[in-house]
Amino acid sequence: MHGLGNDYIYIDSDRFPIADPASFSVKWSKYHTGIGSDGLILISKSDKADYRMRIFNADGSEAMMCGNGSRCVGKFVYDKYISKSLDASLTHPYTSLNTDIDLETNAGIKKIKLDIKNGTAVAATVDMGEPVLSNKAQVNTEDGTLDGQPIIVDDFTFAPTYVCMGNPHCVIFVDDIKKIDLEHIGPQIEFNPIFPERANIEFVQVLPDGVLRMRVWERGSGITQACGTGACATAVAASLTGRAGRQSIVRMDGGDLQILWSEADNKIYMTGPAETSFEGFIIEE
Repeated sequence: MHGLGNDYIYIDSDRFPIADPASFSVKWSKYHTGIGSDGLILISKSDKADYRMRIFNADGSEAMMCGNGSRCVGKFVYDKYISKSLDASLTHPYTSLNTDIDLETNAGIKKIKLDIKNGTAVAATVDMGEPVLSNKAQVNTEDGTLDGQPIIVDDFTFAPTYVCMGNPHCVIFVDDIKKIDLEHIGPQIEFNPIFPERANIEFVQVLPDGVLRMRVWERGSGITQACGTGACATAVAASLTGRAGRQSIVRMDGGDLQILWSEADNKIYMTGPAETSFEGFIIEE
């Protein structure tokens, strides 16, 4: 499944338990010799919510949260177990019987509201929670922010903004995103000592129409077509720096997400599509 090209392998781990998901994420995510993906997402029952989601990046590291992945999980459980549009024989006794799903993640419980067309889920709005703007565990500075802290790579000096959406993000605004060699610069910033837990890196150009054009280097996966938490972090950083209001369109390589930073509750609401690419079986000897 994918959200704007941010593709993961999705498995119902109650039906198909996986003892070592980190190693399988590395193996299966490889193109040419595996399935090829940005990582592995496991879906299971939860004693705190309707379902639980665990995310493993392509390098085997476990992520706290995945915005695009959460929309796809919503589609997965609705299409399979709620509407049964994919397989009427599948049943789950713990399934919510509506289009509002509570999803347990390593970053807390996220609320998903599905958009249904012709009996299947096609998009979703996710309550991503409140952004965190300082965290000494994720940013090695005196106040746990990147304010006034330049990051230097080669001949470039960047002025970053830190936003946490469950996982750490370093958002950098540039005049021309096409001049950024993301494959070269991204990993150097991800592994910068200022980020004890590493970080996701977003480069952003504000287009003439106000759209936020963003490219992302994801921690543990590299360049991806889209990043839901990264889009949220980008929208927050743009608002904080006066480049946008509280509602933005974030345009990534894979397409657009609509982001609302609500004044009423300070939460971030992310809206975008979710699609199934294919289903199948992989045999492990």
